[in-house]
Parts: sequence; structure tokens; C-alpha cells
Amino acid sequence: MKKASIAMIIGPLFLLGLYIFPLWNIMLGAPQYPDPLGLNIHINGLQGVNEFDIQNIDGLNHYIGMHTLPKVEDMWEFGTFPIVIGIMAALGVSIGILGYLDKLSFKWFLGWFLLMSILGLLGMYDFNEWLIDYGTNLDSNAIMKLTNPDGSPMTYKPPLLGHVKMLNFDVTSLPSTGAWLMFVGMMLTLAAAFMGWKSTKTQ
Repeated sequence: MKKASIAMIIGPLFLLGLYIFPLWNIMLGAPQYPDPLGLNIHINGLQGVNEFDIQNIDGLNHYIGMHTLPKVEDMWEFGTFPIVIGIMAALGVSIGILGYLDKLSFKWFLGWFLLMSILGLLGMYDFNEWLIDYGTNLDSNAIMKLTNPDGSPMTYKPPLLGHVKMLNFDVTSLPSTGAWLMFVGMMLTLAAAFMGWKSTKTQ
């Protein structure tokens, strides 16, 4: 149980990488942009991959009626997510320490993993809902009003995961460094639960 508890202590610490590295990345490439425009999504705000990327993306979006990219004060998530991550990291480490002291069983390790998984799925759902609103809630006074072949208004929702062709842009959305660190940390806690179960079964 000692090795399992050490893994449980280390795993949640990987979440702290989310305070430094972006969680998600969206890239927009087009012939007129030899250097693609990029957007890094952090748990506490948005940041351009290059210095003027956000201004350039907002400038392009203006023509088709998309809203400007949200600032920190525009989305409650940017204030809430850092708190949730901090609480989950502290909770996970505390569970690991108590497990090391034989105060808790491996079931608590699994419980933390399941809770973090649920929160992650809720976060992905919320992110996708924002993408839908961002790409479909267009300004009726936009300079360019493009339509689909059936006559319906064209929408510009970026993909949650993967690649899509949007007008003459190739838009790619993928997990970034922070997400991979979180994934590694969660796998460590899952391994800790397995090791704890195996240790208990052996005893």
C-alpha cells in the first residue's frame, strides 16, 4: 500500500501543470497566413500562440459576425477552473498521504480518479457548448453573410477535437501540454488504485 500511496501523492501534483501550460490549442491555417494563427486555451484565460494572433482572429471573425474572443471577466470558467484544479490537487495529495499512513483504503484513490474524470467530462461539455455558441450566435449585421447550399446561414463552430475545413481555413483543435500532464497524473492515480487493490488482495 505504501507504493500505491506514493503514486497517489505524485499523480495529483501533475494537475499543477495546468497553471503553467495551456489545456487546449486551436490552430487556423490558410494560404494567406504562412504562419498559422493559434489560440492557447488556459484554465484562466486565452492566449495567442503568437503576439498578434488574438487580434487577427478577432479581425477575421468580425467580417462573418462572430463575437470577439472572451476576456477573463467574460467567462465564469476562467475564475472557477483554477480553484477546482487546486482543490482536486490538494484533495488527491491528502488522500495519498492518509493512505500512506494506513488511514484510508485504495477505494479512495479510485474515488478521486472517478470524481476527476466526471469533472473533466463536464469541463469538455462546457467547452463544447461555448464553441457552439461562439460559432453559431452570429451578428445579424455582419459584413459577410454566407449561407450553405440549402440556403441556411453558415456556422463556424471550431471542432472540439480534430480537424475541420472552415471556408479557406484548416482548423485543428487538440489537447495541449496541460491536458497531457493531467492525463498522466490521472493514470498514476488509477495505477495507484490498482496497486492498492492488489496489495490488499495479497494481504
